[in-house]
Amino acid sequence: MPGQEYEGVSLDEAFQLFSSVSPRGWRVELIECQVHVTGMSDGGHATAVAELTDQVVGGRLSPTLRPYTGIGLRTRGRHGTECFLPDLVVAPKGSFDDQQEWHVPDAVLLVGEVTCASTAGRDRVQKIRCYARAGIPVYLLIDREAGEAVVCSEPDGDDYAHKAIHKLGTKVPLPAPLGFVLDSAEF
Repeated sequence: MPGQEYEGVSLDEAFQLFSSVSPRGWRVELIECQVHVTGMSDGGHATAVAELTDQVVGGRLSPTLRPYTGIGLRTRGRHGTECFLPDLVVAPKGSFDDQQEWHVPDAVLLVGEVTCASTAGRDRVQKIRCYARAGIPVYLLIDREAGEAVVCSEPDGDDYAHKAIHKLGTKVPLPAPLGFVLDSAEF
């Protein structure tokens, strides 16, 4: 809950502490009142994120849309502040041209996550709720463990009104404003 404290340290202070001492390449996120620390990605994960980024660049309908990696998003969730580091963020060019570490997701059109064994559960459940609450139009989940690509669109409260599940290896249509077909055979 907001303002929660553990032995005299607030949740936000704990998040800031973990963020400041985590090794380079590690991810520290604050999701639904929990601080999550994830180690560096494996090569398969990094390759899948690079492939996803390449396909977004090649398929985007507007050259003003940009794929971003390493962008921190900060929202006001049901239980307080939430901070995410999605694998991929798609937003108009210039959306993150400031010096801030964390950004409001107002300009974000799509977030993409590629699962790994340590994050799959969070990516499938908590992040769907959080990204929907933040009003992010499209959440793309490349679920390597389940062998699926899940496209969530039309945020509605704690969930998305529309979810399309595709087996990896098939063509995955992405809704507007992206409006192109992703080739999931590469994941």
